[in-house]
Amino acid sequence: MDIRKKYRLLLSGVLLVCLTGLGVLNYVQIRDRIPDSYIQTEGEPAPDRVSPLVSEEIRADMTEASANAFSSGGYTISYQYLGLIPMKETRVEVREPVEVIPGGIPIGIYLETRGILIIGTGTVTGADGLNYEPALRIVRGGDYIRAVNGQEVSEKEELIEAVSHCGGEEVVLDLDRDGELIQVKLEPVRTQEGDYKLGVWVRDNTQGIGTLTFLTEDGSYGALGHGINDVDTGILLEPSEGKLYDTTIVNIHKGETGTPGELSGLIRYRDSYVCGTIAENTEAGIFGSANEHLAEKLGTETLQVGYKQEIEEGEAFVRSSVSGELKDYRVEILEVHRNEEDVNKGIILEVTDPELLALTGGIVQGMSGSPIIQNGKIVGAVTHVFVQDSAKGFGIFLENMLEHVEI
Repeated sequence: MDIRKKYRLLLSGVLLVCLTGLGVLNYVQIRDRIPDSYIQTEGEPAPDRVSPLVSEEIRADMTEASANAFSSGGYTISYQYLGLIPMKETRVEVREPVEVIPGGIPIGIYLETRGILIIGTGTVTGADGLNYEPALRIVRGGDYIRAVNGQEVSEKEELIEAVSHCGGEEVVLDLDRDGELIQVKLEPVRTQEGDYKLGVWVRDNTQGIGTLTFLTEDGSYGALGHGINDVDTGILLEPSEGKLYDTTIVNIHKGETGTPGELSGLIRYRDSYVCGTIAENTEAGIFGSANEHLAEKLGTETLQVGYKQEIEEGEAFVRSSVSGELKDYRVEILEVHRNEEDVNKGIILEVTDPELLALTGGIVQGMSGSPIIQNGKIVGAVTHVFVQDSAKGFGIFLENMLEHVEI
């Protein structure tokens, strides 16, 4: 065999390997874009008939129900590559139409943690003038103090009082560390003022402003679209109790490149301004029960819930009352990631409404939870802003939030 034939065979082999590699890559990319499950509204088109979820190389075969028979229950879609190679089976759950009252109004949030959260350790100057770190490498940020010497504590003042009465004796802390209950021992340091300190920084509550996403007929609500995390440790806070308060926006700091904007509001922490309670703080938002005052502010207009396979790239609206009036502002949905692992980043959108851009610069802190509406359905909520482009941000699918309420 002469050298030219060998060279041609080598090139053919390389070409075959490259084509095979491209085919495998295409297969994997398409398969990863196919969600493991869908929720479909009874009587509406099947997921693969709604929008181009996958490329033309895919054939979708339905089992357990035909494409035109949509009784409550479910069925399976079997996807095949090039009509021959099995790719994935997607389970479709068929539900009756769901309607909620869309939000868009600001809410004041006050959340008490379940126990006392340790956010870090520090140095204590003792009575002898020397510096000590009694908690270093014993406790860590993210630990929750449940009890001191067997006595339950839930507020910083209770912790301070328990330590002050220890008389310098060793203190036993019951800690919740990543869901595991452990005990540690600390030796308090006596300060020059005669107090005893453990050298830990702690927090027992947090507060802020967000946006209500939706309200159900029975008074359940969802808000924020993302969880409330501790600003120092970044962990999701465990609530013992919390309340929503009536809030008035008093100032808007416009977002700029590299600097997210922010809503400033007036929150009146009085019982007469309470408009709901917080039962859960999850990665998908906060949830609980609203009172009649909050329901009256929203009215009775309802929108049908749209699921992730119904969302299209293109025009949509964000409902917000940043101007003092509840309005719908135009946005453009740029990308829809139906199989996104991060629940808060299923939607990428860009504010295009000139009025909202002039008012806020796009998406600002405090707008988290603003409902996303497309084709007359509520499909998601705003979650985060792009730091380098305040006009763009992320959104969560509304179905992810509805998992935490009873409909």
